[in-house]
Amino acid sequence: MRDTGVETNPSALPDTYRERPRRKRRGPALFFAILWLVLIAGGVYGAKWYSDRIQQQVSSDLERQTAGQIALMQQDFDARITKMETDYQVQLAQMESKIQALNELLTFAKDNADTKTDNSNKLYTQLAEVKKQLSELKKSLDVLK
Repeated sequence: MRDTGVETNPSALPDTYRERPRRKRRGPALFFAILWLVLIAGGVYGAKWYSDRIQQQVSSDLERQTAGQIALMQQDFDARITKMETDYQVQLAQMESKIQALNELLTFAKDNADTKTDNSNKLYTQLAEVKKQLSELKKSLDVLK
């Protein structure tokens, strides 16, 4: 080996030959990578939380609206049933009164019915006799004039 007797000073050498101390560049890069991961995870968690909250609000609103509509339909149904019941009772009362009147007429006709003579025939013959007497009276009046 050669010994020239010249000491080399590392600061006197050009930059290409000088050994540089290695710096740890991992620290800031690792920090930014962790920061980005935390931000992404926070965004995902926030989006999930927000979507769950909106879903709960929508489902509670839908449930409330459905309950209101069901209550309105139940009231309408109850009103219609009540109206039908009252109409049915009125019609039933009318039918009962008609049936009672018919029963009274049948009872009256049964009591007045004579097996030997017919009432309508009696009335017709009596009416014919009255007409005959009326025509005789007219003739008598004409004679008197």
